[in-house]
Amino acid sequence: MADGGWDMVTEFEPHEGNTRDLRDAFSRFVSGVTVVTTASDQGPVGITANSFSSLSLDPPLVLWSPYTGSRRFPFFEHAEYFAIHILSADQEYLCHDFAKSPFGFDNAEVSFNTENVPLIENCLARFECRKRAVYPGGDHVIVVGEVKNVQMRDGSALSFFAGTFRELSA
Repeated sequence: MADGGWDMVTEFEPHEGNTRDLRDAFSRFVSGVTVVTTASDQGPVGITANSFSSLSLDPPLVLWSPYTGSRRFPFFEHAEYFAIHILSADQEYLCHDFAKSPFGFDNAEVSFNTENVPLIENCLARFECRKRAVYPGGDHVIVVGEVKNVQMRDGSALSFFAGTFRELSA
């Protein structure tokens, strides 16, 4: 390490030829890992997402941002209701299951709410939402959901940093 304990610094202007570098820079932000679920005409579906954030306490709002080029996007594009599940450290397998298939519920303990949204059990937190607004965001959309019900429990979080899953303990 050079210069006071810091590694070499990379600086660049983002453009279509260096999207991998931009993605690597974005990955320097430690994020939690979520699975977003909804009902569809093909059955319950889910998508792994780390683009989640709380937005407002009054009213209770959250946001997440699906990639419009994803083959899962059509399931969520018009979904009126959805649930965001913050995964615990021992639920990394769910992240992989839903990254492989929108129907990755085989290893999940699931119930359904009154809007038929699939609810994954034993997450650190779960937010049942009604879509409040959708905004364009480049190659993603920003979905704002009004939180209608919350469930939470204690445990270690599944986090994602620089392309690697990690456990984050309280």
